[in-house]
Amino acid sequence: MSVDHVEPGDPHEIAAALRERLPGALGVFAAPGRVNLIGEHTDYNGGLVLPLALPHATYAAVRLREDDRLTVASLQQDDELRIALDDLAPGAVKGWAAYAAGAVWALQKAGHDVPGLDLLVDGRVPLGSGLSSSAALICSVALAASEAAGLDLDVRDLVTPTVRAESEAAGAPTGGMDQTVSLLGEPGHALLIDFTSHDDRPVTWDPGSAGLTLLVVDTRSAHSLVDGTGYVARRRDCELAAEQLGLDNLRGATEADLARLTGPAADRLRRRTKHVVTEVARVGRVVEALEAGDWEAVGSTFTESHVSMRDDFEISCEELDVVVDTALAEGALGARMTGGGFGGSAIALVRREDADRVAAAIGTAFASHEWGAPGVLPAPASAGAHRVV
Repeated sequence: MSVDHVEPGDPHEIAAALRERLPGALGVFAAPGRVNLIGEHTDYNGGLVLPLALPHATYAAVRLREDDRLTVASLQQDDELRIALDDLAPGAVKGWAAYAAGAVWALQKAGHDVPGLDLLVDGRVPLGSGLSSSAALICSVALAASEAAGLDLDVRDLVTPTVRAESEAAGAPTGGMDQTVSLLGEPGHALLIDFTSHDDRPVTWDPGSAGLTLLVVDTRSAHSLVDGTGYVARRRDCELAAEQLGLDNLRGATEADLARLTGPAADRLRRRTKHVVTEVARVGRVVEALEAGDWEAVGSTFTESHVSMRDDFEISCEELDVVVDTALAEGALGARMTGGGFGGSAIALVRREDADRVAAAIGTAFASHEWGAPGVLPAPASAGAHRVV
């Protein structure tokens, strides 16, 4: 079975189509999805992450209204939100529109006056892929709304409101990585983010210079960050471990601390903590390897990360393991699942001339399990949120 190649679409064509559907639009604003190179479940633990912005984005066209109402429609959804601005609040809106409405609510809570708006969005980040379609929606709407309101904000000023929009208004837990890179991503660079110091800096990401490419494989298996048995439970385990160790979060933990975790859940908490401690170290190793041009080390560290997520953090699944195992068997320098886990996507660092063969092998492996064809996305490091000119 072949794979489906998921292209991002031409931004100018997408923007023109949105303007046609929303006459009088003040502009069209794009915010990308992201793929995390390494650093999984470390953001809410005060750790390091290294994501990059994808070319696949969500686009938001915005038009001013003469009343104090917000309307949000999507080219991918049948329902449309219509709500008074004064009625925006956590829990007031359900489903996909909660993310868009949450962006406007969060701007309000940050002290900004937002006028009545009509918003029309077109999402090109695959849903349920673990590539942050939700952050792309929130960030595109936040940028569109702030520009329409004449707030004159820097995109960096939108990080805190967009994180709040997802965690509070939409009720989906987030550590802040997704919104940060969706807003601040740069072409040709990954973004190293430290969630203790809250510093960030671009790191050159150019596998093509070494004859390599990054395959992003969407397994199209279930992926939900609001599943209490998944992401939320892992976050709670980390909080319990930090509490036992007398720490604010696991950034300050070491492998020597594992023996100090006791009680009925000690084995599980030790494994969770081990993943976080070693994953933070792996982010640093990948950055050093990139700066030294050591792509073999980058790949092997990716694979170590997957083993840790599979065995210690227990967030992988059969589909993700098949992608990783198949890619490695076909000669990939390294491979790992990416994102929150329990489905979603995996990445593989492969030689450029091997990319089609590796992708085809993954498609064949999926067919042998009688699974649907996976999606494969091009993943050049792309720009963060911006106005489409």
